[in-house]
Amino acid sequence: MKIRLSFLGAIICWLLFTGSSIYLLLVQSYDMKVDFSNFFPQLCFTGFVLTTFAYYRYIITKADSLNFTDLLWKVFITGLITTLISLAIQLFFSIFASTTLVESPLTINFFYNILVGLVVIYMVSTLVVWKRLILYQKSKNLLKLWGFFEIALMASLLFDFWGIQFGEPYFQLSLVILALFSIILVFNLKWVAYLNFKQKWKGILFILLSGIYLYHFLLKLSWFVATDMVIMNLLDRVFILGLFAFLFLYAVISILVTLFNLPTSSVFEQKLKEALDFQKLSQSIPRGETKDQTYEILLESSMSAVFADAAWLEVKEEGGTNQIIRNLKDEEVNEIKSAIKGETIKAILRLELKNEVNPGKLTDDLKHSQFKSIIALPIMVQNKQVGFIVLLNEVSEAFNREMVNIITTFVNQASVSLENLSLIQESIENERYKEQLKIAKNVQKSLLPKALVNNDHLTVAAFSMAADEVGGDYYDILEYRENRFGLIIGDVSGKGTSAAFQMAQMKGIFHSLANQGISPSEFNKKANIALSQCLERSSFITSTYFDINTEENILTFSRAGHCPSLFYCKNENTVDYLKCDGMGLGMVRNSSYEDYVHSNTMSYHAGDTLLLYTDGITEAKNQDGEQFGSDRLKDSFTTHASKAPDQVKEGIKNDLSQFIGEMIIDDDYTLVVVQFKDKKND
Repeated sequence: MKIRLSFLGAIICWLLFTGSSIYLLLVQSYDMKVDFSNFFPQLCFTGFVLTTFAYYRYIITKADSLNFTDLLWKVFITGLITTLISLAIQLFFSIFASTTLVESPLTINFFYNILVGLVVIYMVSTLVVWKRLILYQKSKNLLKLWGFFEIALMASLLFDFWGIQFGEPYFQLSLVILALFSIILVFNLKWVAYLNFKQKWKGILFILLSGIYLYHFLLKLSWFVATDMVIMNLLDRVFILGLFAFLFLYAVISILVTLFNLPTSSVFEQKLKEALDFQKLSQSIPRGETKDQTYEILLESSMSAVFADAAWLEVKEEGGTNQIIRNLKDEEVNEIKSAIKGETIKAILRLELKNEVNPGKLTDDLKHSQFKSIIALPIMVQNKQVGFIVLLNEVSEAFNREMVNIITTFVNQASVSLENLSLIQESIENERYKEQLKIAKNVQKSLLPKALVNNDHLTVAAFSMAADEVGGDYYDILEYRENRFGLIIGDVSGKGTSAAFQMAQMKGIFHSLANQGISPSEFNKKANIALSQCLERSSFITSTYFDINTEENILTFSRAGHCPSLFYCKNENTVDYLKCDGMGLGMVRNSSYEDYVHSNTMSYHAGDTLLLYTDGITEAKNQDGEQFGSDRLKDSFTTHASKAPDQVKEGIKNDLSQFIGEMIIDDDYTLVVVQFKDKKND
């Protein structure tokens, strides 16, 4: 009903606006003694804008099943239709260009009003779509900011009633206020991270076309205004100029951010799938030893994943009902149950759900004094509902389809864990868990280079061992063009599958940037930008990147917080640490990171040897708690540096093994040995 009323209201307002503006034109043209000002046409125009906004707000908000590409498709198709109609108007003027028909003020204003309607329809519909994208994973502060922006935008319509024109102080002040809101809002682009590679290209195309549509309409409006025959100059309006600027700015920023995320999309998607497979394997066994611990993990993980403000979980067991509540009182639980409107959610809370339901029915709005959104999912064990989990948020429409999918995955995994507790002994499950992690370890090892360089210029030997079944150390070498090599060693903060997943991201970034042949300092700058988009806030990666020019015998390197490398000079028979300051990737996630990036360049000769390693080597402890340390590593390298790379590697490994004895290493450790050959002097 609301959609139909707003649609009908928009049509009526446009017809009244067109009719009244043409009547005003006749009054002015024939100097009719009629008391008729431009107040009524302006009132109709304002009504047309508001009813059009209401119409698109209802139809787009109601379409819960729309994903991001569907939203952008709506912008594209609306712009295409309105643009084709405007081109038809242009064709009409071209065909009758030599006649007096197109020079008539009546004709010009009639078609100008049609163009005004097309512009408003396209811009308002695009505004509603941009709003939905900006408010993805919304917060209270973001909602307030958007509310102020909408108020300022709609208030700008009142300037037309007061006759304030372009160039006046209030006009300029209003544009500045709208520009400030726009600049803050356009950087809310969390939705871009949820697009795959193909969707990002589609998004770039659709958004680019939206900008072209805006430019096209701006040209058409300018052409009509230039005739000096139109009753209402739309380009002399704060509302139109402010809306033009906001829509165009968001399109530009969206394209730039999406383009920036393209280089690592394919690698990220592949490794994300692997990480999810690891998660499915590892969570087939509950982390806790009891059912209560499993319920606690499920509730905490679910609240964190969807940013819930409160939650509760109930499970029916033989001894009664097990209930866990977070940020709620018992009386509030009963109030919320009474405020639920959806029949599906009511059935879930009564433990009466028997069949799978549409995910869209698992969320709803609440008429509660504090909480405005609810999501409820059943906990099924052996195809029978034994309980449910309810998540609440203080903001209306806070839960979206992606959040439902995430919680569904958590609940399904918890259900599997509960079934395993009931059917399989814990010792058997632990054995299976070890086998699964062995598979994960083999996959993680496949990320490391299978073959190392051994040619007329240099020879490389390497060794890597994970403290856990899956580690986060990474090394690689790539000949990106003849006689030019990119060499990297990295250490991801933490251990286990999470570190391995981040290691996969680093591999994708290395191959993407190294092939561009950029300098080590530029490599670290761009890698930091890329990793800042995908690393968890608490994670970072240390690395050292080398650019080896075997034609000129030049070595250029830049260190990002990693352990300083050791260099053996054969001619002088010396071993020294390579000095270069730098900060870990992902530790500073803004442009100021460039202040911490440095690089050094040096030459090398035949027989010189370079040693790269991770801190698992220097921090390895013996039975007395004493670390192997940088001095012992330097001494060990000095002893073996003149040998072949494989012998250097084995010699350092043996020295480390003798030092730690029977102690188990508690960190990943990696060695990379590069021995140079001077083909020019052979």
